[in-house]
Amino acid sequence: MNTPGDAMDEVEETQARRWRLVLGAAAEEGLGGLGSADDVAMDRALSALYNDDERASGKRSGGLEGSAPRVARWLGDIRNYFPSTVVEVMQRDAVQRLNLTQLLLEPELLEAVEPDVHLVGTLLSLNRVMPETTKATARLVVEKVVREIEQRIAAHTVAAVSGALNRAARVSRPRLRDIDWDRTIRKNLANYLPDHRTVVPERLVGYGRKAQAVQRDVVLAIDQSGSMAASVVYASVFGAVLASMRSLKTSLVVFDTEIVDLTDKLDDPVDVLFGTQLGGGTDINRAIAYSQTLITRPADSLFVLISDLYEGGVRTEMLRRVNAMKEAGVQVVVLLALSDEGAPAFDHDNAAALAALGVPAFACTPDKFPALLAVALDRGDLQTWANANSSQR
Repeated sequence: MNTPGDAMDEVEETQARRWRLVLGAAAEEGLGGLGSADDVAMDRALSALYNDDERASGKRSGGLEGSAPRVARWLGDIRNYFPSTVVEVMQRDAVQRLNLTQLLLEPELLEAVEPDVHLVGTLLSLNRVMPETTKATARLVVEKVVREIEQRIAAHTVAAVSGALNRAARVSRPRLRDIDWDRTIRKNLANYLPDHRTVVPERLVGYGRKAQAVQRDVVLAIDQSGSMAASVVYASVFGAVLASMRSLKTSLVVFDTEIVDLTDKLDDPVDVLFGTQLGGGTDINRAIAYSQTLITRPADSLFVLISDLYEGGVRTEMLRRVNAMKEAGVQVVVLLALSDEGAPAFDHDNAAALAALGVPAFACTPDKFPALLAVALDRGDLQTWANANSSQR
């Protein structure tokens, strides 16, 4: 039978083991060694990434050296011994700390990685220098991440957007099967007959039958500067989902100092992503100017700008164009990021200037973006929504 003292010893041993793994071999004298083979393998994987030759400094910044097979084996080890969330962090650290970017051009290394949005962003930034022997493998990695995102957001997006469009199509003389009974009763409460315990529905409220014609135009303009990598990935998938809806006419452009219209690739978000080129400068004004040419029905249009707002073009013109779109009746949404990580560094002065025009700028997570679309298409209060739901840090 275990005594309280035995239980306390187990807790202390577990804590010592964890601290030993965190601090590395430099802490072995004070915390003791590692007992199991798995712990030794985990320590080896951590040391390859984080240990410093000068162990007394307490820092970790070692190396995997320049061998792709060695790195591939290391990637296999961390997948064996750590959960996927930790694997993603370690992969990201390996690219940033050990300059493994070039090794991602090796097909055998790509086959060993745990795909995630950040890896996709790195691969897209290497797209122009990637050898043909690697592109097929890279495309498989990107496609896996894209399909996982699609599965996560597609149904929710279609439902939210369809609901908003149906609300906009309400009619006062609906067919019986199209009557919204809840709203009809509330509209006619003044006609309640106590003796009969019923409401006389003098005014029917319902939804119009689903129209085949396009009801809204949606234009997505995505900043493809390096800090926006995750947002580019998510926005491309959302663009493809929206393009699949007949009631919407969806356009998608990406920009840095140049503008690329990728609308014709929206049937496959993987093609959209490989049409981007992450990095470079930013000319938001020029991107908005091009987007204005795509908007032919301002009162029925939604313009979504996704950018950190660091403008390399003409700032005053950018603000003037946004205001002109808003005054013309376009519903304008500005997102500092569309990712799970909140807002990156962004231009606070430009964000404040947009807010003064009645166009709040905020970050949004992918899971909340369908609800934001619904509010925007329904011409709801974006500032109130942002205050309640924004992921801005």
